[in-house]
Amino acid sequence: MAANLRRLCGVSRLLRTNSQSWLLNTRVPPPVSMVRPYTSGKDSEPPSDPPMDRLDIVMSMEPAIPTYSPKENEPFETRRARLLYQSRKRGMLENGLLFSTFADRYLNKLDEQQLKLYDRLINEPSNDWEIYYWVTGVKPTPEEYNHEVMDMLKQHAQNKDMEQRFRQPDLKEP
Repeated sequence: MAANLRRLCGVSRLLRTNSQSWLLNTRVPPPVSMVRPYTSGKDSEPPSDPPMDRLDIVMSMEPAIPTYSPKENEPFETRRARLLYQSRKRGMLENGLLFSTFADRYLNKLDEQQLKLYDRLINEPSNDWEIYYWVTGVKPTPEEYNHEVMDMLKQHAQNKDMEQRFRQPDLKEP
């Protein structure tokens, strides 16, 4: 747990103290009077995990993920162009390839309601891996995302035509 906390916070050391955990860079040690020494021997208990009363401070330093709010009154062609961009710039290779090839093939064929479903699908969940697992069938799709566009994405992910999808398709002229 301490290693995960260090990795999460980007610090090099986590020291146990009597009242709190000190997250430190290598240059800033805690006050010597606060450090609880590790004990050894038969009669002593192993040290417990540090108290997590300071975790709220660590977590508050990270920016919150903004919630998705649909863009009302967005023109149809503007929405389609934005979704094409967002399909190509996912931040993870797997979804970038999957969504960019899907957008290349189907985005111009989707009606306005389907575009809204696709927009919500790729923008609402905060974890791209969850979307990937739903589309590939590793995890069950939540009911709110189980719709016709998700079915199209699942069919696309199966790649029954055995297309090579090792790079994103080139952009086409409008």
